[in-house]
Amino acid sequence: MKNILLILSSVALNALAQLFVRQGMLKVGSVSLKLEQLWNMCISFFSNLYLWGGMLCYAVSLVLWMVVLSKVNVSLAYPFSCVGFIITAVLAYFFLDEPLTLQKCIGIAIICLGVIILTYSKDFLS
Repeated sequence: MKNILLILSSVALNALAQLFVRQGMLKVGSVSLKLEQLWNMCISFFSNLYLWGGMLCYAVSLVLWMVVLSKVNVSLAYPFSCVGFIITAVLAYFFLDEPLTLQKCIGIAIICLGVIILTYSKDFLS
């Protein structure tokens, strides 16, 4: 159970990082791979708290993920990263006004079913 909490914490922080970075990039605006635009984005990073928040969430998520992988087989832990789709879709709906369509909800339900099946596998519980 403790391993599941670590996994879900890492995944949730990664999903939260996605929302922070998206919000930060909405403030920066559209960026291409042109050197000048990338430079301007890097400069704006220092004053953009959303981007800082995103990077912090990514860093903590990575540390937690390393702890997870020191205890759990990657073939069992990594499928839980799909939970990030659920968290991201729901939070984006509430905080970024992104659509949550029937098709997305069906996909989320399928993901939940897969994670539940995985959680009750003999390998994971041992």
